Amino acid sequence: MTFNSTLTSRAVLLYDEWIKEGDPRTENWLLMATPFPQTFIVSAYIYFVTFLGPRLMENRKPFDLKRPMVIYNFSIVAFSIYLIYEFLMSGWANGYTYRCDLVDYSSSPQALRMAWTCWLYYFSKFIEMLDTIFFVLRKKNSQVTFLHVFHHSIMPFTWWFGVRFAAGGLGTFHALLNCIVHVIMYTYYALSALGPAYQKYLWWKKYMTTIQLVQFVLVTVHIGQYFFMKDCPYQFPVFVYIIGSYGLIFLVLFLNFYYHAYTKGKRLPKVFQNGYYLRKKSE
Repeated sequence: MTFNSTLTSRAVLLYDEWIKEGDPRTENWLLMATPFPQTFIVSAYIYFVTFLGPRLMENRKPFDLKRPMVIYNFSIVAFSIYLIYEFLMSGWANGYTYRCDLVDYSSSPQALRMAWTCWLYYFSKFIEMLDTIFFVLRKKNSQVTFLHVFHHSIMPFTWWFGVRFAAGGLGTFHALLNCIVHVIMYTYYALSALGPAYQKYLWWKKYMTTIQLVQFVLVTVHIGQYFFMKDCPYQFPVFVYIIGSYGLIFLVLFLNFYYHAYTKGKRLPKVFQNGYYLRKKSE
């Protein structure tokens, strides 16, 4: 047996042992058996929005997608409201303490409801990739920033591990908050896409960055409690570090954005130019 084949065999054994630690309730759900299908989808998304899509659109006129965008944005709002309700009923308004909430791996109706809600949230991240595809088809390539693509790529990728190993508990609080923020954000996008006649209803645009900041502060504070608890036997602490890092990184980025845009009034940092969360989708 060669060195390469031995290394491959060991890698396969390690993978098999690792995947056995997953939640048996979710292993047969769509895209849950292995992380490879979603890796292909995320890779195809990155390839299309950064290379293939802009190249195909190079000598074509931008598509007029106002009607599809209105339908899409209002659909995301409706779906987000449904997810908020499910997250609340399966834990966050029905037994969770907002402190050391463990994953319930039982087959009780409430535990299965939470696991299914986590999967729905995970799947919604693939739907939201349409944000970027709309940019490409409308030739708004300047809006396809690194931060935008990174966010839409990392969310489904990391959430596969969440659903497969820890579908519930304290690691789902940021998803609940994210759904609440999405109701506000996508309502803005939908009204904006309706055209100039609806601009008068968008007076609250200036509060969007503040809402984002509050979201990341709450995520960071909530997950940060873990490090100050004397006894919190959360089953997969690695997710605490992932969520904490994600919340902290985006909190810093948005504080930087807020400082330059509203305090100093200077030109925005390059990563925020053209607006990521405050993009004008109706343009």
